[in-house]
Amino acid sequence: MTEVDRKVEPHEGPLVRRHLLIRGRVQGVGFRIFLADQAIKVGVTGYVRNLEDGRVEAALEGPRDAVDRVAAWCREGPDMAHVSSLEVTDDDPTGDREFAILD
Repeated sequence: MTEVDRKVEPHEGPLVRRHLLIRGRVQGVGFRIFLADQAIKVGVTGYVRNLEDGRVEAALEGPRDAVDRVAAWCREGPDMAHVSSLEVTDDDPTGDREFAILD
């Protein structure tokens, strides 16, 4: 179920997609909401969600520089977060048109 879906303006040019697994104190600190705001500001689509094991998972799709900027933000996160590790892998773009915060 989707809590928040936010439309993102269509991209032009080549897209990349990255899958992120973020570990540390990343749940209960607004990480998903702040990440969604960062992504939407720079035109990145995809999703973010909490995992049962305490990690946050995200998929970021958009222009390479925008995706890299959001992924770099994830190394720090919001003020109350403490990121102990960030795992990033490349995926094939899927054509997402919005950014979703998932349950």
